[in-house]
Amino acid sequence: MGYIDRRDFIKNVLFAATTNLVLCDGFTLAGSAAPPTNSKSLPKVTISRTDRCFMTKDARPFIPFGLTYYRPGTGWAPQVWKQFDAEATRKDFGRMKALEVNCVRVFLSYGSFYMDPGQLSTTGLAKFDQFLEMAEEAGIYVHVTGLSEWEGPPNWSPVAIEDERTLQALESFWRLFAEKYGSRNVILAYDLANEPSVGWNEAMKPAWNTWLQKRYKTQQELERAWSRANQLELGTVPVPLSVNAPGNREILDFQNFREELADEWTRRQAAAIKSVDPHALVTVGAIQWSIPSLLPIGPQYYSGFRPGRQAKYLDFLEMHFYPLVNGAYEYRNREEEAANLAYLEGIVRETARPGKPVILAEFGWYGGGKPNFDKGSHPFASEGQQARYCRQVVETSKGFVSGWMNWGFYDHPGAGDVSELTGLLTRDGKTKAWGKVFQDLAGKLNQRDLTAPRIGPRPNLDWDACVTSVQAGKEFRQAYLRAFLADEGLNSNEQHNWAI
Repeated sequence: MGYIDRRDFIKNVLFAATTNLVLCDGFTLAGSAAPPTNSKSLPKVTISRTDRCFMTKDARPFIPFGLTYYRPGTGWAPQVWKQFDAEATRKDFGRMKALEVNCVRVFLSYGSFYMDPGQLSTTGLAKFDQFLEMAEEAGIYVHVTGLSEWEGPPNWSPVAIEDERTLQALESFWRLFAEKYGSRNVILAYDLANEPSVGWNEAMKPAWNTWLQKRYKTQQELERAWSRANQLELGTVPVPLSVNAPGNREILDFQNFREELADEWTRRQAAAIKSVDPHALVTVGAIQWSIPSLLPIGPQYYSGFRPGRQAKYLDFLEMHFYPLVNGAYEYRNREEEAANLAYLEGIVRETARPGKPVILAEFGWYGGGKPNFDKGSHPFASEGQQARYCRQVVETSKGFVSGWMNWGFYDHPGAGDVSELTGLLTRDGKTKAWGKVFQDLAGKLNQRDLTAPRIGPRPNLDWDACVTSVQAGKEFRQAYLRAFLADEGLNSNEQHNWAI
């Protein structure tokens, strides 16, 4: 496994980037100009052509620092639009502004916006128009995330990335939606989908065999590549079983096939948006399994949305991250914390490699109670522990990331996952310790006094090995953690009382 010094990594990325460079001001984040409070003066956000940062049309640097918005008490998945409360939402924008939130990510849903192909819901659009007006009044940008099933599936269900009817319907949706809102500077960007993943099932067999025919031309070439003489017949090759086998040619081919499906899905939707709004910013909210350093159970968990391939179709990249090394972070000691922060750094480092700006568009962890998710298996965590961890997420990732968005504004009891305790506010609106730290961090970003940490050598990710073997990913993370700890002068076996 090769190692590369961060300075060499940066040099390579800067050389490879064609439109955007990777760093801002030699490891120093450009300050995030506070959006104006006059609703009609929100400038259009663009991307600087001299670094990997965002800026406004009036040449002011901008660092998206915000959250995903949904209200408590609206079910899980939350019904943002079917239970839309305009007055409560307006008050929430005031609270967000007080905490220096400058960007809000919000999900659109099939149930409220797009039940039938080619037909936007006027009821949903009216509510979204209200939402945009409130955001403009508060001077907060809106990051739109494409259609979810939070409020029910469309009439043309099922929805699948590998389904042509789905893709055609989504192309139509984005043309209609982006054309309607193309003049609204308050919209920061369009995220095509929340954590998309290409399927791994027998329904993909025809497309899989078409891909194999194009790749290998003859049955004999395929048999040689896979070392399976007289066992294959092009046109009838089954979808492979998801087995852990480092570098296995059959599994690697299927992963490459899935990546091509993901690329086409992204390319066509981005093109649909750009056809009606050439200046729109487009991205995809990638799940952390899009970097295969940790794949639960097997290779099928890899999403297929490889940042290095996706970048050519997107204006910037997004990654979601939660501390899931060894199951889930439980605040027990420094070693456990470091393992998850090292995992984070490896994820965002790889995401930044293509040279496009990166937003950590979902992050956070629980604090302020004993959680019920995972059948109540996780211990109590204080608000202070949550605040400390989340601060370190920002400080660890800022050498590679240009913006951050916490998962949730309020705690959401009853969510059934970590969302129950990830908020900046409690369910009843009390500002948590993490909310106060968030506000402090936002202020420092505005003042340009958070600098990126300098790090030493790091191992390179062997992509082919990791998309075919969970064990290869584990070995990479262990090597990365050793390098991470070496920077801190910590012994990886040292234990600490890490409770706050």
